[in-house]
Amino acid sequence: MTANYAKAEHSDLTVDRDTKVPMRDGVCLATDIVRPGPTDGQETTPLPVIMERTPYDKRGISRSEVSVADPRPASRVEIAEYFARHGFAVVMQDCRGRYNSEGEFHKYLNEAEDGYDTLEWLVKQPWCNGKVGTMGLSYGAHTQCALACLAPPGLSCMFMDSGGFSSAYHGGIRRGGAFELKQATWAYRHALRSPETLADPVRAAKLKEKDIREWFRHMPWQPGASPLSAAPEYEDYLFEQWRAGTFSDYWQQPGLYAEGFYDRFPDVPTAIVGSWYDPYVLTCLTNFNELSKRHRSPTQLIMGPWTHGDRSVTYAGDVDFGPEATLDYNIAADYRELRLAWFRRWLKGAEEAVEQPNVSYFQMGGGSGLRDHAGKLDHGGRWCGADEWPPPEVDETTLYLRADGLLTAGPLAESSELCYRYDPEDPVPTVGGALTSGEPLMQGGAFDQRESDSVFKYRGWPNGRPLAERKDVLVFQTPPLERALVVSGSIVVQLFVSTDCPDTDFTAKLIDVYPPNADYPEGFAMNITDGIFRLRYRDGWEHEAMAEAGEIYQIEIRPFAVANLFQTGHRLRLDVSSSNYPHFDLNPNTGAPEGCAVDFRIATNRVHFGARYPSRLQLPTVNDQ
Repeated sequence: MTANYAKAEHSDLTVDRDTKVPMRDGVCLATDIVRPGPTDGQETTPLPVIMERTPYDKRGISRSEVSVADPRPASRVEIAEYFARHGFAVVMQDCRGRYNSEGEFHKYLNEAEDGYDTLEWLVKQPWCNGKVGTMGLSYGAHTQCALACLAPPGLSCMFMDSGGFSSAYHGGIRRGGAFELKQATWAYRHALRSPETLADPVRAAKLKEKDIREWFRHMPWQPGASPLSAAPEYEDYLFEQWRAGTFSDYWQQPGLYAEGFYDRFPDVPTAIVGSWYDPYVLTCLTNFNELSKRHRSPTQLIMGPWTHGDRSVTYAGDVDFGPEATLDYNIAADYRELRLAWFRRWLKGAEEAVEQPNVSYFQMGGGSGLRDHAGKLDHGGRWCGADEWPPPEVDETTLYLRADGLLTAGPLAESSELCYRYDPEDPVPTVGGALTSGEPLMQGGAFDQRESDSVFKYRGWPNGRPLAERKDVLVFQTPPLERALVVSGSIVVQLFVSTDCPDTDFTAKLIDVYPPNADYPEGFAMNITDGIFRLRYRDGWEHEAMAEAGEIYQIEIRPFAVANLFQTGHRLRLDVSSSNYPHFDLNPNTGAPEGCAVDFRIATNRVHFGARYPSRLQLPTVNDQ
């Protein structure tokens, strides 16, 4: 849905629609400019500028522009008018190849140069005073980080929400060597909305006739034989990302790899917002830590318990975190006022902005474990403040995996192993997690780790059955905790593994296990964080090495960081397997090049234990007093 700017007879705003801003290659990007007050032929007063660049329609409805007080999603038109009425010139721009902009859309790869060229144009306009602040969620955050890599003129502050790739290879497009299939569901959904599709009824009909669920039950895909075959430009970039398996020059471009450009970032105030059930946890934390180390300007981080951009609700998935969980009324009055205070402070020099600690993070846990009025598990939580991430009071706790299914403080002396079969045509289904854009196949958030009607299944698996009952899931857990334990920071799972195939995957999922109660007679196994590792990259991300059958390898799986209180009486659990589908692509186990598989092979995978093979879980912990 597209909104239009209000055009009252005596408007208090000046609006220039679809101004064509030229890029260095001659392509023009459609740009709306909203400024306070009609000009009436009077001399233009230079103002600070707030800019958002988006592939989602510069006049469209933004689902994340909501508040507790007003849950109706606002349009970018309304947001532009809001900031303009507070004394800013506001620029909303369609990214290349999207909506009214010229050129061909190539996801992520044009945003650095296009962003630079737009700022270079902006600072030359008579209504711009030379100061530009940027904002945006998700792709709108990626565009900010991309342009900052090239140090554009005029950039004075940033507000990056849920994005801004620190390294898309390590989180956001790929993870642990595997490919995130949210890129495929995103591409399909937005190919339907592309200018080419809107102008071509035949192409639109071919895309719409695709049953995306059935396509995900018939892997592997090939170019020309995928749900995107009718939109070749979207299919091309999807397979380009999928097949770029090693950490090559492709992944080290501006727009995909801020880590390679941090030293070029302008030293400007930067606000970073993220959430524990979002695919950009690593991105947000890395950006915060690296910019904080390099810059004298303030860098602030907010990490909530939400899914992607859902900062005004108290729940994520089937779990509620209590009334403190929202950004609204806890961090600021609402999201608009938080950004307004930021831009007033750093673009206008206002002193009344509310000061925040360097890090505001939500520590999940502490609730009753019963169902709330909405039928969700009451997990609870509270906001914490710190000067740095992770919090300085954190220590490391190591728990060792044992063949009897226990997690203990020390390994058994004797060597042992557990074995399971990983069948790519019967993968472990995705039940929540740190993901977005996966609809209609997967949903981010916290859930009881069991099948349900809403869980996508490659094959049938009885609804209501716990994933822990699958033969391809190894379960390791502590006894009921005698003392509450807070986990705050990054988690490392070190495994000693072997396989009978040239390549395979290993997954790890950290779970907070609630004991049975009146509302949950079988308890509730709540996913906290998870990760994956593709064995061919065990010697480094820059090259591949096929496995020797039976050879034992040490690997590290790095789930996203968390902040969670495991209460007394709960169990801390780690599930190990070889798939999490459709969150991640299926390893065919054949050693075929990435994204080029034509068939599957069943792998027999082993995890090894004992003093010689001390498979273990390393946790950043604080004993809760």
